[in-house]
Amino acid sequence: MDDEALAELREVMDDDFSILISTFIDDSAERVSTLKKRFDAADAEAFSKAAHSFKGSCINIGAPRLGDLCLEAEQMGRSGDLTGAEDLLASIEQEFETVKTLLQPYLASA
Repeated sequence: MDDEALAELREVMDDDFSILISTFIDDSAERVSTLKKRFDAADAEAFSKAAHSFKGSCINIGAPRLGDLCLEAEQMGRSGDLTGAEDLLASIEQEFETVKTLLQPYLASA
């Protein structure tokens, strides 16, 4: 996690910071599900678009590793070849779980 980005968000959001974190977690769970559905449908273009959108929210919240994985997924989808996407999705899912764990203290203390 990018602690500096989180600190800036906390300062800007003030009392709404915990809502932001909660929203990110809920929204990201849906985004992971969407990526899986697009992969299962072999829709590379929609997969790329979903990954692009998820990447932006990861970067904004201060989760650069998750953002990098989403960038990789976006590029894979853009190429039209989803070979290897299943492993990449597993990495995205695993990193999201890590991010959720790291964000839990911000929910409790915000």
